Amino acid sequence: MSTLARARCRIGAHPSALDAALAAVVLGCMVAGTFMDRHGPDGVTWGVRAPDPLSLLLMVLGAAALVFRRRAPLAVLAVTGGLSVVECLTGDPRAPVVMSAVVALYTVAARTDRPTTWRVGLLTMTVLTGVAMLAGSPPWYAQENLAVFAWTGIGATAGDAVRSRRAFVHAIRERAEKAERTREEEARRRVAEERLRIARDLHDVVAHHIALVNVQAGVAAHVMDRRPDQAKEALAHVREAGRSALEELRATVGLLRQSGDPEAPTEPAPGLDRLDELVATFRNAGMRVEVARADQGTVLPTAAGLAAYRIIQEALTNVRKHAGADAAAEVSVVRVGTDIEVTVLDDGTGERARDGVPDGGGHGLLGMRERVTAVRGTLTTGPRYGGGFRVHAILPVGSRTDTAQEPA
Repeated sequence: MSTLARARCRIGAHPSALDAALAAVVLGCMVAGTFMDRHGPDGVTWGVRAPDPLSLLLMVLGAAALVFRRRAPLAVLAVTGGLSVVECLTGDPRAPVVMSAVVALYTVAARTDRPTTWRVGLLTMTVLTGVAMLAGSPPWYAQENLAVFAWTGIGATAGDAVRSRRAFVHAIRERAEKAERTREEEARRRVAEERLRIARDLHDVVAHHIALVNVQAGVAAHVMDRRPDQAKEALAHVREAGRSALEELRATVGLLRQSGDPEAPTEPAPGLDRLDELVATFRNAGMRVEVARADQGTVLPTAAGLAAYRIIQEALTNVRKHAGADAAAEVSVVRVGTDIEVTVLDDGTGERARDGVPDGGGHGLLGMRERVTAVRGTLTTGPRYGGGFRVHAILPVGSRTDTAQEPA
C-alpha cells in the first residue's frame, strides 16, 4: 500500500478530526480575510484593520458549526447561512463569514441527492447574494457582492460532482462484485452438475456389471461339480464383465484428471449403436431379452444417446435384480416425430416398493430421471397391469425434417 493510500485510510478512520482540522483552516482563512482592505490607496492592502468582536464571534461560531457538518449537513448550512446574513447586516467591517456557508453547502451537495442540492443551493445562493447586494458595499453590483453568488455556486457544483463520482464508483464496485458472485455461482453450479453426472455414470456402470458378475458367479458355483465346461463359460463371462467394468470405470475416472495428468481415455461415450452389445451381456447371463427397433437409423446427439443407453442398461439391471430369476424383458426404440421413445418392459413378479422404486433404496430410477431431464425429455416408470414393470422415456433428438433426410 502506498503512503498516500495509508494516509487516506488514517484520515477516513477519524472523520471528526478531519472536520475539526477543516474548521480550523476555514477560521484561519476568515480571520486573515478581515485584515485585507480592498479599498486601500494602493488597491488591496493588508494589516490596516482588525476584526471587531462581533465579526470575530460570528467567524468562530461559523467555523465551530463545520465540525458537525457530516452529522447534520442541512442544520449546519442553516446555522452558517444565518451567521452570514447577520454578518452582512451588522458587521463593520464586513468579515468573510460566508466562507463557512460555502463549505456547508458543499457538504449538503456531496451527501444528499441532486434535487435537494438544487433546491437548497438555489435558496442559499439567492438569500446570501440578495442580502450582500442590499447591505454590502455599494454599488449593489460590486465585485465582493457578486463573489458571494459565485462562491456559493462553486460550492454546490463541487459537492454535486463529488457525490456523482462517489455514486459512479459505488455502482462500478457493485457491478464488479455482482459479476464475481455470478461467476462463482456459475462455477459452483457447473461443478455440482459434473459431480452429479459422474456419480450417475459410476452408479450405472457398477450396478450393471456387478449384477452380471453376481449372476454368472452363482451359475458357476452351481454347476462347478457336474458341468465344468458350463462353469468355465460362466467364469469367462464374469471375467468379461469385470474387464468391461474396469474399462468404463477408467474412462469415467479419467474425467477427474487434472490438466497436467496423463491424457484421459478418448473412447466415445456409449450410445444406441452399442445396444446389441449391451443386450448380449444380459443374454449371456441367462436373461431373455427381446429387442425391437424402429428408429429409422436415427443418429442421436451424444447426450441423448448416452441417456438412452444408460436408461436401458439400468432398466435391464433392475429386471435382473428385482423382477425374479425367470423374468423376461422387452426393449423397444421407436422414432416418433422429433423424439426417440425408449421402452423397457418386464413380466417379473419380484417385490417392488411403492412409486416404482425397487427395494433396497437404490438410486437407479432417480439417475434415469436426472439423465432424461438433462436432455429435456420425460420419463415414466411404474408397475404394469397384470404384473411386471415399465420404463418409458421420451428423448428429443431434432426436427421432423431430419427424419426425411435419414436413410430408411
